[in-house]
Amino acid sequence: MQISTQLKVAPSAKQSPPLNLKPFFQKGIIEAMNSRYDDEALAMLAAALAAELRAHGRRLITAESCTGGWISKLCTDLAGSSEWFERGLVTYSDQAKQELLGVRAADLYSHGAVSEVVAAAMARGAVEAGRADCAMSVSGIAGPSGGSPEKPVGMVCFGWAWPDGQLETESRLFAGDRDQIRRQSVAVAFEGLLLRLKE
Repeated sequence: MQISTQLKVAPSAKQSPPLNLKPFFQKGIIEAMNSRYDDEALAMLAAALAAELRAHGRRLITAESCTGGWISKLCTDLAGSSEWFERGLVTYSDQAKQELLGVRAADLYSHGAVSEVVAAAMARGAVEAGRADCAMSVSGIAGPSGGSPEKPVGMVCFGWAWPDGQLETESRLFAGDRDQIRRQSVAVAFEGLLLRLKE
C-alpha cells in the first residue's frame, strides 16, 4: 500500500508549505527537512510515521527516558492515534527501566543507562510488554549537567525492535541546550523508525 506523498498540518503562526514525503526516503528525513526541529516539523514527522504505520497495519509502543514522553505526546496529539499507537512508557530512572522494561541491573551497571546495550533492552522490553508490532526507545543525556568525557551532554542512544526479534540501535551526539537536544532526539527516533518501515 502506498502512502500519500503530500501531508498537510493545521495552520500555525509560521505557516510552512505542505511537506512532500518523497524526498524523505531518497535521503535522510531530517536532512530533507533542512534539519528542522521546531514544533511544526516534529508534528510533521509524527504524522508521517502515523501514515506509514497505518499503511502497514502496525501498532507502536514507545520507551522513553530523556525525552520524557514527548514522543508519545506527539503521537497522541493526532486524531485516530488509537488505531496505531498502543502505549508509551516513560522510564526515567534506572529502577523504572528494570521494573517496566526488564532491563538487567548488570547491564545498567556495566554499560550505564545511556548506552546502546540499554537502549536495545528498553526497545526489546517495550515490544514484549504490549500488543505492538514495533517499538522505539530513547535514552540520553540532555544536560546541562550529567555528562562525562566518555559520555558528554548530548549523547543519546536509540533502539528499534520488532516482535520477531529484529533489533537495531544507534547513537548520536547532539549540540545545543536541553530543549534542542531533546527535540533532536525526538526527530531521530521518528526518522529511525520511518526509514526502517520503508526497508
